[in-house]
Amino acid sequence: MAADIIEWPGDMLVPGECRPNLVPFTRSGGRSLGGVQPSVRTDLGYWSIEYHDVPLYGADRMRTFEAIKDILSGSSGRIAIPIYASDRAPFVDGIVVAPVVLPHDDDAYLDDDTGYLQGAISIVSEGVTPIGATTMQLRIIEGDPSLSGTLFSFNHALYRIGQVLAVEGDVRTVRISPTVRELIPDGSSLEFDRPTCLCNLVDDRGMDNGSNMTGQESVSVSFYEDTNYWNMLALGQI
Repeated sequence: MAADIIEWPGDMLVPGECRPNLVPFTRSGGRSLGGVQPSVRTDLGYWSIEYHDVPLYGADRMRTFEAIKDILSGSSGRIAIPIYASDRAPFVDGIVVAPVVLPHDDDAYLDDDTGYLQGAISIVSEGVTPIGATTMQLRIIEGDPSLSGTLFSFNHALYRIGQVLAVEGDVRTVRISPTVRELIPDGSSLEFDRPTCLCNLVDDRGMDNGSNMTGQESVSVSFYEDTNYWNMLALGQI
C-alpha cells in the first residue's frame, strides 16, 4: 500500500455504530411492455460506510480526530478504516476473541514495546485470485466453516462472502462482492477478525465537529470506498 495511507485508530475512536453497506451498480434495459423497468446487476460496486456516535470527549480523542482531519484535508485524502463486524465474523463456536499482541519471530518487541496483532481467525486464499474475480477459494485453518455473510479484507480491500459454491475438505469456493480490487496471491492471509476498507470522506466537510459544553461530544462520519485508488493501482499509475 502507498505510504500516504493512514489508518483510523480503531481502539481509540470507536464508533457507537458502524454501518458498512455495499452499493451495487446496476444498469437498466428500458421499460417492458408491462411498464416494468428491469435492472441487471453488474459485477461492480463500492462500499458506503457510516460511523455514528464517534466519541471525542477527552483531549487525546479530540486531538487525534483533529490530526486525522488535517492529514486527510477533505475528501481527497485516503484512510483505511476498521469495520466493526465481530457479530458476523467466523469465530470458532461463535465466540468472539480479541486479537492478542505477540512478540516478533525473534521473541522481541519493537523499541516502543509493540508487537504484532494475532487474530483468532486464520483463513488463507487457495490459489491465485485475479483482479476482477467474483469467486475465490479459501482454506480454513482456524475459524467457523460457515462463511456466508462474513466480511474480510486484503490490503484494505473489503469483501463480503455470499454463496458458498463448493466444499472440498477445508477449502471453500465462495462468491464475493465487490469484484477483486487487487490480485490476491496463493496462501495470502485474509483479515476476518477486524477487516478494513480503504476510503475517502464522502465530502470535504465530512469531519466537521465542535465542542459540546457538556464534555460529551460525539460525531458521525461517512465514507465511500476509494475505488479510484484501486483503478490507478490496476493501471500501474501508483
